[in-house]
Amino acid sequence: MSDELAFYIPHTSYLITHTYYLIPNKKNMNYERIYAYRFKGIDRDKKLSTWKIIAEFIYKKLGSPASVIDPAAGDCEFINQVPGDERWAVDMGEHTLRAALPGIKVVIGNNLEVELPENYFEGVYVSNFLEHLHSQEEVAHFLGRMFNIMKPGGRIAIMGPNFKYCSKNYFDFADHTVILTELGLAEHLYGAGFEIEEIHPKFLPLSFRGRIPVTDFLVKLYFQMPFAWKIMGKQFLLIAKKPLSK
Repeated sequence: MSDELAFYIPHTSYLITHTYYLIPNKKNMNYERIYAYRFKGIDRDKKLSTWKIIAEFIYKKLGSPASVIDPAAGDCEFINQVPGDERWAVDMGEHTLRAALPGIKVVIGNNLEVELPENYFEGVYVSNFLEHLHSQEEVAHFLGRMFNIMKPGGRIAIMGPNFKYCSKNYFDFADHTVILTELGLAEHLYGAGFEIEEIHPKFLPLSFRGRIPVTDFLVKLYFQMPFAWKIMGKQFLLIAKKPLSK
């Protein structure tokens, strides 16, 4: 997820968690410099501590799969924290190789094109990636690829900023291109062949800025209080399943 639960980004009300560099069709953008500016001043230890809580929550939502892939893994904040038996990370940058813990299979390449095994993964996690794609057609293509690599009965979890609730901030980021809401994404998922299991229009906030310090305890408590999501949430969370038979 590119919006972070617990670490402040200077000069913006947005907070970023998932650092990744796999964004096709924007070849003239210097992502290393853009992200270095965006993530300046972030406490990495706090970031990783928050990601551990997020990873545990999402892993349960996925049904505790044995094989998990993060197709836009970046610095592996999610995949490093997942307790799955087999973990894969995909990204275009060598930084992913350096960030991945031992035992994680890293594939360097464009996730719209790189070769991945079909009908293989029980769980897929996509965090704040789709809004960086070039078009709605690329979103559809990407989700079709995810459908193909998943085992029947496997689940996909997708989080991202919901334009419906953060339109004023949505394009404060140089790499945001595609507009998405929970309803549009649900149509994309269904069009790709998935069965929609959960739709949360409001899940994580864009920012936890405030006078109350963010702690692991408060983050865990937030996940246990869905009513708080409806008040503070600006990002969607969708869970979908690949049918056992077409």
